[in-house]
Amino acid sequence: MAACAAPPPPSPSPSEAPAASRASPAPAGEAPTPAPAPTPAPAPAPAPPPAAPPPVMPFDDAVLSAANNLLGKAQLPPADAGGAKFRLVIDPLIDGVTGQQSKATQAMGARIVALIRERYPQYEVQPFSSANVQKSPLVLVGTFTGVNKDRKTEGQREAYRICLALADLKTGKLVSKGLAFAKPDGVDPTPLPHFRDTPVWTEDGATTGYIRTCQGTRAGDPIHPLYLDRIVAASIISEAIDAYGAGKYRDALNLYETALRVPEGRQARVYSGLYLTNWRLGRKQEAIKSFGHLVEQGLDTKRLGVKFVFRPGAAILSAETGPAATPYKLWLFELSSQATKRQSCMEVIGHSSPTGPEPINERLSQLRAEYVRGQLEQTSPALQKRLIANGVGSRETMVGNGRDDASDALDRRVEFKIIGC
Repeated sequence: MAACAAPPPPSPSPSEAPAASRASPAPAGEAPTPAPAPTPAPAPAPAPPPAAPPPVMPFDDAVLSAANNLLGKAQLPPADAGGAKFRLVIDPLIDGVTGQQSKATQAMGARIVALIRERYPQYEVQPFSSANVQKSPLVLVGTFTGVNKDRKTEGQREAYRICLALADLKTGKLVSKGLAFAKPDGVDPTPLPHFRDTPVWTEDGATTGYIRTCQGTRAGDPIHPLYLDRIVAASIISEAIDAYGAGKYRDALNLYETALRVPEGRQARVYSGLYLTNWRLGRKQEAIKSFGHLVEQGLDTKRLGVKFVFRPGAAILSAETGPAATPYKLWLFELSSQATKRQSCMEVIGHSSPTGPEPINERLSQLRAEYVRGQLEQTSPALQKRLIANGVGSRETMVGNGRDDASDALDRRVEFKIIGC
């Protein structure tokens, strides 16, 4: 640091200069010696070439590479004399675009825990619970994001970017980062049950804060405030998601209700969980009320994606039966009611996955958008002059793996955007 460097010594005055350095007058009749030509300034050094991106490795190798960089280079305070370990909790890893947890992110978390226990005894992994979070431990977060050949989150995804971050809740700063790229072979992107069954996608502050804490940051940067302010709620939501995945719907409902009551608990994941658990338990009125909160949040952010499931190659909603059947009519009624109250205009946008010829995808997504618009207008005639329908095919995929299964259901969403009239 310049402020800590020693100052340069003062230049000697002419009277203090050594004799050899004092100028002598030229003898009479002799021309003065010409001054030497100035030395040309050295050419600036060329800028170093940009660092090559990390190679794409097999999935398990990539997870270990990112985790070893993260854990081995962490800027931690020295351990105390008693040899106490650093408490560490893992906030479950998520997809870096959708915010979903999947079997792949779950496997990554389990592999990192095993690695810590094998090679890093200075850390003590503890459950991600509200009680442990309040002790200000280290928190490990991470994103697992599909990227194309140019390492961008668009078009056909050909690899996965693993981004890990280690945050210190005591200082509010990141203490380490880890990065690697994984091949898609052997990766199971199937969403965990809560995310598979969630009816909508909308931008959510808690998820945004999580992603921004991990992506585009360096060690020493502050934890994103949107994440830091919601971490207690996040720990309760994580327990609720696990309970829902285990089929313990009553326990999950109690946990989602608990999360709703804590500060910053009014999150999309909570309202989704309340909708799902109430519906599973036969509490339909409570479920639809929670779905209404989801719609309200999405329209407040001016972007709401709904997972309507259409028959293959058709613009007709799939016919489901049984107690777990999706209540599309109730969804449409709630969407039309919320849109009517707002006295604003809305664009209904159909999307498709990238399989098949794009002209067909665009046409099919247009027909599906028009179908949903028609259903909304039929439910609420007041919307007839306030809705437009557009199809964008597969140009705006969020997952982009082309599997046409539960893992990329969001690529076949119908999206609602508030627009000017």
